[in-house]
Amino acid sequence: MPLGLLALAIGAFGIGLTEFVIMGLLPEVAADFAVTEAAAGWLISGYALSVVVGALLLTAATTRLPRKAVLLSLVVLFIVGNALTALAGDYGVAMIGRIIAALCHGAFFGIGSVVAASLVAPARKAGAIAIMFTGLTAANVLGVPFGTFIGQQFGWRATFWAISGIGVLAFIGIAVLVPVLQKSGVQVSLRSELKAFRSGQVWLSLLVTVLAYGGMFGAFTYIAYTLTEVSGFASGSVPWLLVLFGAGLVVGNWLGGRLADRSIDGTLIFFIAALIVVLGLFGLFAGSQPATIVALFLMGGFGFGTVPGLQSRIMIYAGQAPTLASGANIGAFNVGNALGAWTGGLGIAAGLGYTSPIWIGTVITAAALLVMVIAKASAKDLRPAEAEAPAVDESAVAAH
Repeated sequence: MPLGLLALAIGAFGIGLTEFVIMGLLPEVAADFAVTEAAAGWLISGYALSVVVGALLLTAATTRLPRKAVLLSLVVLFIVGNALTALAGDYGVAMIGRIIAALCHGAFFGIGSVVAASLVAPARKAGAIAIMFTGLTAANVLGVPFGTFIGQQFGWRATFWAISGIGVLAFIGIAVLVPVLQKSGVQVSLRSELKAFRSGQVWLSLLVTVLAYGGMFGAFTYIAYTLTEVSGFASGSVPWLLVLFGAGLVVGNWLGGRLADRSIDGTLIFFIAALIVVLGLFGLFAGSQPATIVALFLMGGFGFGTVPGLQSRIMIYAGQAPTLASGANIGAFNVGNALGAWTGGLGIAAGLGYTSPIWIGTVITAAALLVMVIAKASAKDLRPAEAEAPAVDESAVAAH
């Protein structure tokens, strides 16, 4: 395994931690700034919206720059944003810090996916992307519970100082371990990057990402209520149950990457179909604690198992200019998060109960499967530009 992938995974770990850890620290943050928890929740929503903006704008703005230098600059942005959040004297400054940190999120994963794929042979691209995303899954399994513990013991600001330290470690790792990638003779510009969006397969891939991820997060966003109000678990058990969900993410990410290297479309159809089955059974048997435990693990596994394939697929059909499309797909994941949270909330507000987000998520995931089947059928006579490495920065690796 190229050590550069480890450095990218450390960056992904820090980004995943800053995105999710605040969910467990909202009471402390709200009390510190004397705002309601609903207002504190905008530190989550504002982050997600900023990810979408950064994924498109920053990726577009840096298309002609060396990717290693861009990654290092994004990590600096990440460090500054988290340090500002830790130093914030009021709610407004904390929000600015969150927005700054979020702007690097989509661009880092979008550009990082392209760089990760360039470090290995073409047949191992999805697996390389999965290794980078392992940092994100590890943040859910290990980082979030530990970060929440630090925040509860030493104050929430201590958690964000720790995240800033992880950013410094990622910066050093990328600077030392990620090689400088030589340019080929073909110049890739923003205009050529935008041409990727002429491909119907790119748009179908983006739609599958929104729907597949939205279906899983439609069920997951309100899972604490489902666990306590339907399954009958004590509230103190919820963090440990979420660790089980996170373990599913890790396994699914690894397995999805391995299988996608053999057949991207086949793997995606299998994982999305399996997720539909798991969500449906979860909705039926949410009142059973043993069934809920199994469903949590499988939901995380099949849900996140789609990520390496989805990211690889859009890069393939973007052809010689994959960077902006890759960043757009990261934005699509966050659009899916917002879609799932919104539709699940509608079900609860309509009085349909705390299993309604699961059923709504099942329907959204079924739509993802339909789109994926259409995408595969319409692509079977196409030859995606996978044989050639992406045109800029990935064709050859130089000593650094």
